[in-house]
Amino acid sequence: MKILFYNHTGKIGGAERVLLTIVRNLDRIRFEPIVICPAGALREQMEASSVPTEAAEVLNARFTLRPDHFIRYLKSFLSVILQLRRRVVRLDPDLIHANSVRAGLVMTAATIGLRKPVLWHVHDLLPPRHPFNPFIRMVAFASRQTQIIAVAQASADRFSRSFLPLENRVTVIRNGIDVERFRPCATRRRAIRNQLNVRKRKVVGVIGRLTPGKGQLELIQAFAEVLRTFPNALLVIAGAPAFNQEQEYADLLERTTRDLGIDDRVRFLGEREDVASLMQAFDLFVLNSESEACSLVLLEAMAAGLPVLATSVGGTPEMITHAHNGWLVPQGNNESLVRALTTLLNIDQRRAQLGRNARETAVARFSTARFLREIDSFYSEITQSSKKKITHQVFDQKLVTD
Repeated sequence: MKILFYNHTGKIGGAERVLLTIVRNLDRIRFEPIVICPAGALREQMEASSVPTEAAEVLNARFTLRPDHFIRYLKSFLSVILQLRRRVVRLDPDLIHANSVRAGLVMTAATIGLRKPVLWHVHDLLPPRHPFNPFIRMVAFASRQTQIIAVAQASADRFSRSFLPLENRVTVIRNGIDVERFRPCATRRRAIRNQLNVRKRKVVGVIGRLTPGKGQLELIQAFAEVLRTFPNALLVIAGAPAFNQEQEYADLLERTTRDLGIDDRVRFLGEREDVASLMQAFDLFVLNSESEACSLVLLEAMAAGLPVLATSVGGTPEMITHAHNGWLVPQGNNESLVRALTTLLNIDQRRAQLGRNARETAVARFSTARFLREIDSFYSEITQSSKKKITHQVFDQKLVTD
């Protein structure tokens, strides 16, 4: 089975990490992958893994109502659509895996009349009341060849929230991570804590892109209050800006620590390649996001046996049961965040039990092996279903001709 994977950006974020997991682990006897994406880190990693790739034009398009931007973005959409249609005709794949909503829109348009099954992999939650949501849902519904994977039930529900009957088009397949790579290890913990020189400090850690939606600013502000109770605590922030105006946000974070007088209690590490080791240094992991579907870094922290403090948004409550395998707080509530941080830093035994339960949950429900089994099964199901549809269509056309 030949599968064409399309990613609209060459940068690597959570969605691209999921795509790399899929493509690197495909059974090459049964599946023949080819990846189309713009030049960048993603294509480099695919090629390093001996995955056939082809370059694509960058999709310079976002959902906007500004007429000048809309026209420019529409031109980009049309250019990429025409380019990809030629690729699909030439490569003749059995299945197309579009790795985002934007990629799905492009590929669905590029394959009109070609009778190719197109899979949209929805990694996020559609923004509530966004003016383009009805259009996105109508495109997905209008194409009989389109199926959707959502990474969380919350993501599936948000996508299906429409007068259109989309529920039977959406399948939930939650992300998976390498639970062995993130296994807790006392030796690694000692080594990384020595390296960071935090041997006798309680370390609160956060890992992720530096962007307003991840809530690092609000966490820094809450941490300043926590320091009144735990003056020797340390907040470690790993991650870097990547898109749009995020460098300005990164500068704001560092400026805020100085303004609050806590720059000696907050450490910015930048982007790290040793996340599995770095997590071993933490006493508490925090995910203070405005929106999440199925956060990979949250699953990795759970697999590392860390107590996790997270905002109760999107699909996170599908992974975290409050006070059992993690701690949930309302998003945007500074008082609740401060209280939760203080509570969890105060009781070592509670953190340890939360971490053990988190590890058990990750191993039982969120392993890479489970994820790949479900993806494999879905690929087989969607291609078989598509072949039946095409057979019926050909038969019906023959009856009309006769």
